[in-house]
Amino acid sequence: MTAFLTTIIVLFIAVAIWQMVKIFDLAQLGASNDQVATDKDNKLNGYLMIGFLIFIYAITIACFIYLGDQPLVSNSASEHGLEIDSLMIISMVVIFIVQIFTQFLLHYFAFKYRGEKGRKALFYADNNTLEAIWTFIPVIVLAGLIIYGLFTWSSVMNIDESEDPIIIELYAQQFNWKARYAGEDNTLGMANVRLIDIDRANILGLDESDPNAQDDVITTELHLPVNRPVLFKMRSQDVLHSAYMPHFRAQMNCVPGMITQFGFTPTITTAEMRLNPDIVEKVANINAIRADKKEEIEARGQELLYEFDYLLLCNKICGKSHYNMQMKIVVETEEEFNAWMSEQKNFENSLIN
Repeated sequence: MTAFLTTIIVLFIAVAIWQMVKIFDLAQLGASNDQVATDKDNKLNGYLMIGFLIFIYAITIACFIYLGDQPLVSNSASEHGLEIDSLMIISMVVIFIVQIFTQFLLHYFAFKYRGEKGRKALFYADNNTLEAIWTFIPVIVLAGLIIYGLFTWSSVMNIDESEDPIIIELYAQQFNWKARYAGEDNTLGMANVRLIDIDRANILGLDESDPNAQDDVITTELHLPVNRPVLFKMRSQDVLHSAYMPHFRAQMNCVPGMITQFGFTPTITTAEMRLNPDIVEKVANINAIRADKKEEIEARGQELLYEFDYLLLCNKICGKSHYNMQMKIVVETEEEFNAWMSEQKNFENSLIN
């Protein structure tokens, strides 16, 4: 399949270069009249436009047959994720309908009104009715999508503090993540990059004199209790990063010198998501590919079999190891989360005197 697509792309590039050369020749001053398109050329181009329209529709139908369920599959694992997915599906449906209609008009008119000797194009200065139609309809459709999107974004970003969300800081640095839990008081201690002291294991620059910082817990793995609101505070130590958690439909930039935030409620545990038929199929496909590269994977000292995990990724190109900047996310029951938290050292106890 890859070879076929590569061949098609190379063919299209060759055709494009050929056409550009012809356009360049036609544009030269003093070009002879025999380079002007004839009725035969126009007729051929008209039929090619219809042929390309049929090709577009055939590809579209094939995509629906083989991949039609993909846009409708939702592996969202957060409370607001379904809203984001609905917004995406509605936008894609509108775009698809407009694309089908406009592509037909474009190619059909290119065929119907192709050049013919002796036929003169009608000079049509303007039509206020038509202009109003193709101005107001897009305005109304786009306004509807934008307003719907704004309401969706507003509902996602308005964190209800009365729900007492768990406060967690996501700390980004080239090229890894750290998570800082607010501890029993659920209040993050003050921090500043100027206070980083590697010798004392103060790796995030917490203010050691701040009482709220003493019970903070710093981890390299993110654990979240299911069905419990979480509010993330995000910092960056060096360059612009972006905290991206695809299955939770969550993304927010981590900007040096300021704190950004994003909140959501996870609704599906890691164990439950691993049983999702779509996830099971994807994992099986990945492991089949990895089995073909067994020696290479084992030579790198990696586990051969892949197991699904939620991931926190960086969605900004932040340097040469950007591709590998990720952190495992575990969504579990409240009891499992509390048991895990009880095993973690707080900031006060982790300092080296």
